Amino acid sequence: MSDPDLRLLAQRVRGGDRAAYRILVDRTAQPLFRLAARLLGNEADAEDALQEAYVKAYRALEGGRFDGRSEVRTWLYRIVTNAALDALRRRAVRPAGDDGPLAGLPDDGHASPDARIALRELDAWLGELPPDQRVAMVLCGVEGLSNAEAADVLGVSAGAVEQRLVRARATLRQKRGADDEA
Repeated sequence: MSDPDLRLLAQRVRGGDRAAYRILVDRTAQPLFRLAARLLGNEADAEDALQEAYVKAYRALEGGRFDGRSEVRTWLYRIVTNAALDALRRRAVRPAGDDGPLAGLPDDGHASPDARIALRELDAWLGELPPDQRVAMVLCGVEGLSNAEAADVLGVSAGAVEQRLVRARATLRQKRGADDEA
């Protein structure tokens, strides 16, 4: 769906059209869920973050707080990214003895075994990064956003995104080198 269509749906929601919001969600849920899952490393946390993000987006649209300065897609990416970052921060203060975000995750049948393994591997690699670097890597390296688009999502300059990517790559190279030596 092109962004003008998303913009029209957002305008309809602002006017009180709840059916338009359902359409907006249906048309954006797959890429936004993929983003949340890649940032958080598991489906359950991704579903929670996505639900939280959609509630915030609906309230903002309904309350007229989406000003339309950014693309609807970019705005939704920003909301999901912020919800995922909040979840990562909460995860950082979890009690001792918690084995991590994938511990005890039930196999709910939504993903193939290969997809679940790939998600675990991706989470392990990205889990080595601070949240700001992790988000930059996922947005640019995995989701394929340009540095400028990622900057818009994150509310920073394109140079700041590039700096985060450089640091993330260096961290991953250093970690890989340490693993190779072990």
